[in-house]
Amino acid sequence: MELRELKIGVAVCGSFCTFDKAFEAAAELKALGGEIIPIMSFNAAFLSTRFGKSEDNLLRFEEIAGRKAIITIEDAEPIGPKKMLDILLLPNCTGNTLAKLANSITDTPVTMAVKSHLRIGRPVLINVATNDALAGSAKNIGALMNLKHYFFVPLRQDDWEKKPNSIVGHFELIPEAIKAAMEGKQLKILQ
Repeated sequence: MELRELKIGVAVCGSFCTFDKAFEAAAELKALGGEIIPIMSFNAAFLSTRFGKSEDNLLRFEEIAGRKAIITIEDAEPIGPKKMLDILLLPNCTGNTLAKLANSITDTPVTMAVKSHLRIGRPVLINVATNDALAGSAKNIGALMNLKHYFFVPLRQDDWEKKPNSIVGHFELIPEAIKAAMEGKQLKILQ
Protein backbone atom coordinates (compact mmCIF):
# COMPACT_ATOMS: atom_id res chain seq x y z
CA MET A 1 0.00 0.00 0.00
CA GLU A 2 1.27 3.43 -0.95
CA LEU A 3 0.38 6.48 1.10
CA ARG A 4 -0.10 8.49 -2.07
CA GLU A 5 -3.37 6.63 -2.55
CA LEU A 6 -4.78 7.82 0.79
CA LYS A 7 -6.86 10.69 2.10
CA ILE A 8 -5.51 11.02 5.63
CA GLY A 9 -7.36 13.00 8.27
CA VAL A 10 -4.86 14.35 10.79
CA ALA A 11 -6.70 15.36 13.97
CA VAL A 12 -4.46 17.33 16.34
CA CYS A 13 -5.40 17.31 20.03
CA GLY A 14 -4.29 19.59 22.87
CA SER A 15 -0.99 17.93 23.71
CA PHE A 16 0.76 21.23 23.07
CA CYS A 17 4.28 19.96 23.84
CA THR A 18 3.94 17.52 20.91
CA PHE A 19 2.62 20.00 18.32
CA ASP A 20 5.96 20.17 16.50
CA LYS A 21 6.10 16.38 16.17
CA ALA A 22 2.44 16.20 15.12
CA PHE A 23 2.95 18.84 12.43
CA GLU A 24 6.16 17.14 11.28
CA ALA A 25 4.25 13.85 11.00
CA ALA A 26 1.61 15.55 8.84
CA ALA A 27 4.32 17.06 6.64
CA GLU A 28 6.00 13.66 6.26
CA LEU A 29 2.72 12.01 5.29
CA LYS A 30 2.15 14.71 2.68
CA ALA A 31 5.71 14.29 1.38
CA LEU A 32 5.00 10.57 1.03
CA GLY A 33 2.04 11.46 -1.18
CA GLY A 34 -0.86 11.41 1.26
CA GLU A 35 -3.62 13.97 0.94
CA ILE A 36 -3.87 15.64 4.35
CA ILE A 37 -7.18 16.85 5.76
CA PRO A 38 -6.32 18.89 8.88
CA ILE A 39 -8.60 18.75 11.93
CA MET A 40 -8.04 20.41 15.31
CA SER A 41 -9.78 20.17 18.66
CA PHE A 42 -11.06 23.43 20.13
CA ASN A 43 -8.13 23.56 22.56
CA ALA A 44 -5.58 22.83 19.84
CA ALA A 45 -7.03 25.49 17.54
CA PHE A 46 -7.78 28.27 19.99
CA LEU A 47 -5.45 28.11 23.01
CA SER A 48 -2.12 29.91 23.03
CA THR A 49 0.49 28.32 25.29
CA ARG A 50 4.20 28.48 25.95
CA PHE A 51 4.48 26.15 22.94
CA GLY A 52 3.08 28.73 20.54
CA LYS A 53 0.29 31.11 19.65
CA SER A 54 -2.94 29.52 18.52
CA GLU A 55 -3.09 31.49 15.26
CA ASP A 56 0.49 30.50 14.40
CA ASN A 57 -0.20 26.81 15.08
CA LEU A 58 -3.38 26.86 12.99
CA LEU A 59 -1.64 28.64 10.12
CA ARG A 60 1.32 26.23 10.21
CA PHE A 61 -0.98 23.19 10.07
CA GLU A 62 -3.05 24.65 7.23
CA GLU A 63 0.09 25.48 5.24
CA ILE A 64 1.34 21.91 5.63
CA ALA A 65 -1.99 20.49 4.47
CA GLY A 66 -2.60 23.10 1.78
CA ARG A 67 -6.17 23.66 2.95
CA LYS A 68 -8.24 25.09 5.79
CA ALA A 69 -8.49 23.03 8.95
CA ILE A 70 -11.73 21.59 10.25
CA ILE A 71 -12.18 23.39 13.58
CA THR A 72 -15.91 23.05 14.27
CA ILE A 73 -18.14 20.12 15.16
CA GLU A 74 -20.45 21.06 12.28
CA ASP A 75 -17.63 20.81 9.73
CA ALA A 76 -16.43 17.47 11.15
CA GLU A 77 -19.84 15.78 11.03
CA PRO A 78 -19.91 15.09 7.24
CA ILE A 79 -16.55 13.24 7.31
CA GLY A 80 -18.19 9.80 7.40
CA PRO A 81 -21.29 10.35 5.26
CA LYS A 82 -19.24 12.05 2.54
CA LYS A 83 -16.46 9.43 2.80
CA MET A 84 -13.90 12.22 3.09
CA LEU A 85 -11.12 10.06 4.59
CA ASP A 86 -9.53 6.67 4.12
CA ILE A 87 -7.96 6.78 7.58
CA LEU A 88 -8.10 9.17 10.52
CA LEU A 89 -4.88 9.76 12.51
CA LEU A 90 -4.78 11.37 15.95
CA PRO A 91 -1.03 12.13 16.05
CA ASN A 92 -0.98 13.46 19.63
CA CYS A 93 -4.01 11.99 21.37
CA THR A 94 -4.44 13.33 24.91
CA GLY A 95 -5.83 11.51 27.92
CA ASN A 96 -8.86 13.78 27.70
CA THR A 97 -9.60 12.71 24.13
CA LEU A 98 -8.93 9.04 24.96
CA ALA A 99 -11.55 9.25 27.74
CA LYS A 100 -14.09 10.89 25.46
CA LEU A 101 -13.59 8.30 22.72
CA ALA A 102 -13.77 5.38 25.17
CA ASN A 103 -17.05 6.75 26.52
CA SER A 104 -18.61 7.89 23.21
CA ILE A 105 -18.52 11.59 24.10
CA THR A 106 -18.69 13.79 21.02
CA ASP A 107 -18.06 17.42 21.97
CA THR A 108 -15.05 18.55 19.91
CA PRO A 109 -14.20 18.58 16.20
CA VAL A 110 -11.78 15.67 16.81
CA THR A 111 -14.27 13.44 18.64
CA MET A 112 -16.95 14.23 16.03
CA ALA A 113 -14.47 13.40 13.26
CA VAL A 114 -13.79 10.02 14.88
CA LYS A 115 -17.48 9.27 15.42
CA SER A 116 -18.37 10.24 11.87
CA HIS A 117 -15.47 8.31 10.36
CA LEU A 118 -16.24 5.17 12.39
CA ARG A 119 -19.84 5.36 11.15
CA ILE A 120 -18.62 3.94 7.85
CA GLY A 121 -16.23 1.41 9.40
CA ARG A 122 -12.92 2.97 8.47
CA PRO A 123 -9.74 2.86 10.60
CA VAL A 124 -8.77 5.33 13.32
CA LEU A 125 -5.07 5.39 14.26
CA ILE A 126 -4.18 6.76 17.68
CA ASN A 127 -0.75 8.02 18.65
CA VAL A 128 -0.95 8.47 22.43
CA ALA A 129 0.60 11.56 24.07
CA THR A 130 -0.42 11.80 27.71
CA ASN A 131 1.25 12.10 31.10
CA ASP A 132 -1.26 9.73 32.73
CA ALA A 133 -1.29 6.84 30.26
CA LEU A 134 -0.14 4.38 32.91
CA ALA A 135 -2.54 5.81 35.48
CA GLY A 136 -6.02 7.25 34.87
CA SER A 137 -5.92 6.89 31.08
CA ALA A 138 -4.83 3.23 31.08
CA LYS A 139 -8.41 1.94 31.25
CA ASN A 140 -9.42 4.11 28.28
CA ILE A 141 -6.47 2.94 26.19
CA GLY A 142 -7.40 -0.65 27.03
CA ALA A 143 -11.05 -0.06 26.15
CA LEU A 144 -10.18 1.43 22.77
CA MET A 145 -7.70 -1.35 21.99
CA ASN A 146 -10.61 -3.76 22.26
CA LEU A 147 -12.86 -1.91 19.82
CA LYS A 148 -13.09 -2.62 16.13
CA HIS A 149 -11.45 -0.12 13.75
CA TYR A 150 -9.15 1.42 16.39
CA PHE A 151 -5.40 0.97 15.95
CA PHE A 152 -2.45 2.37 17.90
CA VAL A 153 0.97 3.62 16.93
CA PRO A 154 3.46 1.64 19.07
CA LEU A 155 3.87 3.17 22.54
CA ARG A 156 6.80 3.99 24.81
CA GLN A 157 7.48 5.67 28.13
CA ASP A 158 8.95 9.06 27.32
CA ASP A 159 10.59 9.89 30.70
CA TRP A 160 10.20 7.03 33.16
CA GLU A 161 12.19 8.77 35.92
CA LYS A 162 10.50 12.19 35.98
CA LYS A 163 7.10 11.17 34.55
CA PRO A 164 6.63 7.45 35.32
CA ASN A 165 3.03 7.36 34.01
CA SER A 166 3.71 9.23 30.76
CA ILE A 167 3.45 7.54 27.36
CA VAL A 168 4.12 8.95 23.90
CA GLY A 169 3.72 7.01 20.70
CA HIS A 170 6.57 6.58 18.23
CA PHE A 171 5.95 9.44 15.80
CA GLU A 172 8.51 7.96 13.40
CA LEU A 173 6.36 4.81 13.06
CA ILE A 174 3.21 6.65 11.96
CA PRO A 175 3.60 5.90 8.22
CA GLU A 176 4.19 2.19 8.91
CA ALA A 177 1.28 2.11 11.38
CA ILE A 178 -1.01 3.71 8.76
CA LYS A 179 -0.12 1.05 6.22
CA ALA A 180 -0.77 -1.70 8.78
CA ALA A 181 -4.10 -0.20 9.91
CA MET A 182 -5.27 0.06 6.31
CA GLU A 183 -4.71 -3.70 6.13
CA GLY A 184 -6.54 -4.25 9.42
CA LYS A 185 -3.33 -5.01 11.32
CA GLN A 186 -1.93 -3.67 14.59
CA LEU A 187 1.83 -3.15 14.81
CA LYS A 188 3.58 -4.47 17.92
CA ILE A 189 2.11 -2.16 20.55
CA LEU A 190 5.18 -1.70 22.80
CA GLN A 191 8.52 -0.78 21.28
